[in-house]
Amino acid sequence: MAVVVGVVGPEDVVQRVIATGPPSGATLLPLSYRHETETVELVEQSQEKVDALLFTGIVPYTIATEAGAVDRPAMYVSYDGATLLRALVELLRLGHNVTQFSIDTLRRSEVLETLIEAKLPTDQIQVLPYRPGLTSDDIVTFHRTARDKHDTKIAISCLGSAFHLLENEMPSVRLVPSRYSIRSTLQALVLTTSGQHVGDAQVALGIVDLPEPDDALAGDLITLGGSLALLPDGRYLVVTTRGLLEQATEQFTRMPLLDHLAARHSTAYVGFGIGRTAAEAEALARRAVGRAGSIGTVAGVVSMSDDVEIVIEPSGDQPAIPRGTESLPLLARRVGLNPATLARMRELTAKNPDGLTTQDVADHLAVQLRTARRVLKRLERAGLADPIATQQHGRTGRPPTIYAIRL
Repeated sequence: MAVVVGVVGPEDVVQRVIATGPPSGATLLPLSYRHETETVELVEQSQEKVDALLFTGIVPYTIATEAGAVDRPAMYVSYDGATLLRALVELLRLGHNVTQFSIDTLRRSEVLETLIEAKLPTDQIQVLPYRPGLTSDDIVTFHRTARDKHDTKIAISCLGSAFHLLENEMPSVRLVPSRYSIRSTLQALVLTTSGQHVGDAQVALGIVDLPEPDDALAGDLITLGGSLALLPDGRYLVVTTRGLLEQATEQFTRMPLLDHLAARHSTAYVGFGIGRTAAEAEALARRAVGRAGSIGTVAGVVSMSDDVEIVIEPSGDQPAIPRGTESLPLLARRVGLNPATLARMRELTAKNPDGLTTQDVADHLAVQLRTARRVLKRLERAGLADPIATQQHGRTGRPPTIYAIRL
């Protein structure tokens, strides 16, 4: 199955990426904008179409990640020193003075190192490194100030919207990523995404233990897209994949199957095992269904090979967990998180008592945003987290939600 990579950026640079061609096992979908402020909306609209996102520069990438819109593998093409050097050579060929210029987005150390290697002076070079929140107006103001105060002769910009404002005012150059940078970043992104898909394709086996036969069970399992078989001991075996199971259980936070079974049976126990092989998945499933039987009359458990057990109960039977009534290991097992993860969340909550965003959690745990969302979702369903506000501060796109955490 080909990995679909959405290419996000201004139309001309997106077309440059498309023209470079996709790596083997991938297809490229252009997602062009007229101005970088459209990035978040564009990314959110493409979520059902792409497996990964390639941004044509750090600016749209930062805008999307800061807004919490990136929930799948994503990378940006860097404008490296070779890109700058190629532009300087072209300027020299056209007779321009390349010892006095202003440049945005690139790191100052990278710019100076490139000039030193080219044996060019650096004392009259003005650099504005990119930082989150920097707008095209800020970049234009920087170049105008460099011209007026430092007598720079050329403005070099990595941002298309800034370049189009400057090109009629002063000699200006727009940097675009090299084909080598595009190709190497694409290859890395496709490999990362393919590796994630391998994880999604892990075998997931389920065992359903009911007090009597159930002809409606097959219909309940349609969303899992798997197969159903009757075991010799009278229990049912469900065969599916991790990806489908995650989707059907909303990232292991709820299991609609349990609600259906609770309406038809006095007891119902469901255990899913996720493993690298069918044998490993079956062993984990048997352990999971046994664990479910010790929880209540209707319960589900998902067991994974890294000793993580996620407990899921019917939607109508999800009471909040009173603070302090369970030890951290027991609480972690009930919520479906690693005890170490829950301990780190407790540390983060202590430092930020007024609330946390998904980005705060991702940064503290050093995980992707989608993993941080999953952590917060599990805490919310366990009655340990509540959305209390949204973070504005002039952000574009969907404002991040602030959660109050009770640990």
